[in-house]
Amino acid sequence: MKTNDINNSELLWSKNFILITTISFFTMVGFQMLLPTLPVYAIKLGGTSASAGLVIGIFTISSVIIRPFVGYALDRYGRKLIIMAGLLLFAICVLSYTWAWSLTVLLLLRFLHGFTWGVTSTATNTTATDIIPKSRLGEGMGYYGLAGTLSMALAPALGLWVLSQYDFSTMFLTSFLMCTLAIILSLPIQYQSPSKDKITFRFIETSAVNATIIILLITMTYGAIVSFIALYAAERGITNIGSFFTVYAVFLAITRPFSGKIADKKGFDFVIIPGIILIIFAMGCLYIANQLGIFLLAAAIYGVGFGMVSPSLQALSVMNAPANRRGTANGTFFTGFDLGIGISSILWGAVAQVTGYSFMFLYTILPCLLALFIYKSSAGVKQTSN
Repeated sequence: MKTNDINNSELLWSKNFILITTISFFTMVGFQMLLPTLPVYAIKLGGTSASAGLVIGIFTISSVIIRPFVGYALDRYGRKLIIMAGLLLFAICVLSYTWAWSLTVLLLLRFLHGFTWGVTSTATNTTATDIIPKSRLGEGMGYYGLAGTLSMALAPALGLWVLSQYDFSTMFLTSFLMCTLAIILSLPIQYQSPSKDKITFRFIETSAVNATIIILLITMTYGAIVSFIALYAAERGITNIGSFFTVYAVFLAITRPFSGKIADKKGFDFVIIPGIILIIFAMGCLYIANQLGIFLLAAAIYGVGFGMVSPSLQALSVMNAPANRRGTANGTFFTGFDLGIGISSILWGAVAQVTGYSFMFLYTILPCLLALFIYKSSAGVKQTSN
């Protein structure tokens, strides 16, 4: 294996790590601004609850389609060109929503946008795993994930605020500017060189399969939240639901670094199993939520649970992959991540039309129980990163 590893020391907070984390933050702000607002945009264009879910789902499907090919391209051709091209096309797609004059056009643009998200997120996460010392992978991914966490605290509320104060065009322009900052910051990073070994295309990295299946099931809960929490809260007469994402992100931020250190030292069981159980409790809270306080309690519990599960599973997915297949491993993992959101956005939209939003959130407990069963039944997933 002849890849040029760009971090042979134990230093975590290097210039490259700070830059890639900041890039992730601005990209995620641009992305997260759209999650609670595009379903509203779809309804404005004449859609229903099902089509609002489709706006999230179709985006995720296209990102899933592209990820395996992006993972291979990252391993074969290197990181720099792909990450910069992905960021540029991602920004262009965000701006193009301004000219969506019908639901059909919106869905088409959303499908194209999903390809660019698949490229961008796979490339940035692979670059982060290149930079982080392997012995501190759980901790490093925890800190790296804080960029996404902080964006979750700010971006959905920011998107909803811009929309309430101005209009959809201004909101899309704000998202575009965030993506532009990410492009600028990508220029000075030192990227890992492509492997000089011959790399054959693999649709999945087998060492990442267990973690991928589990995160797919877990993100089915997240798909329900980002697609329908605003509509559910409005049905309950709650107008300031943007605070749900803020509370969720605060508790996610508090949890991530500590859970990563625990996973590195004691093993993933100590964070993944309690994390899944907390997510189950959070979805139960949403089922009974009838006032803002219960919504915020659910957000706090969900933040702790997801902060324990997500970075640990991502570390697990790349930990045993060779350096020249990290791109494929990340592509495999985020295929599951996105597929869970995409499937659930469409599935829960159909369920909500029959049962209503309350029972829909209750049913999201089922994939969590299955994830817990699979994790406990799987062999070889309980290592520490040391």
